[in-house]
Amino acid sequence: MIVRILGEGQLEVADSAIGELNELDTKLEAAVERGDEDGFHQALAALLGRVRELGTPAEPGTLAPSSLILPQADATMADVRGLLADDGLIPG
Repeated sequence: MIVRILGEGQLEVADSAIGELNELDTKLEAAVERGDEDGFHQALAALLGRVRELGTPAEPGTLAPSSLILPQADATMADVRGLLADDGLIPG
């Protein structure tokens, strides 16, 4: 799957990583719901860090649509609230 981190670009991540990424997304969503600023920043850094570890940069010029779009590392809780769907940033 193609994952876009806003402001950074696209990474190709194996579909098999969706479960692990969903767990990290759940922690991020919970921190947003609690209004836990420290927990939010830790959870966002963990999610983005893991995507970067698992992913490989998409080929330059790749025009494939992104399966997932994640906020940039310096996103605020308000930014992320605007991106959250009923099932978090990562559906499924």
